[in-house]
Amino acid sequence: MSRIADALISQPRKEGDIAAAIAQATQCLENFTAAFNRQDLQGMDACLHFPHQMWSGAQLLVWQQPGSHSRDFFALLSATGWTHTRYEAISPVLASADKVHFVVDYTRRGLGNAELSRHQNLWMVVQRDGRWGIVLRSY
Repeated sequence: MSRIADALISQPRKEGDIAAAIAQATQCLENFTAAFNRQDLQGMDACLHFPHQMWSGAQLLVWQQPGSHSRDFFALLSATGWTHTRYEAISPVLASADKVHFVVDYTRRGLGNAELSRHQNLWMVVQRDGRWGIVLRSY
């Protein structure tokens, strides 16, 4: 059977499989943001699958491989007063045993935990080759 045919044939969903997938995918998101807050680009890349897509408005950015973040990314972010990012809510909106779509609400924070900005994004996390990784972020 072709990959397209496989995708079109609905597989039965088991609640335990879905709950486990959501827990593992959520952990991937938390690991990503922990690395982000450490300003650890390699740690962030370890939480992504490649090619990795980011939609900013109607513009698509595709990273084909690790190491695609701008080397001055954190300097630019820190110039805004940013010290860390915090999840306000992580809401799974569509899940299967190997893919979870999340609406992610997060804030960028500064000194004294002051809220600098608030964001709501759609992120997709998939299990590929036995590892959960973020494949898409839409801003």
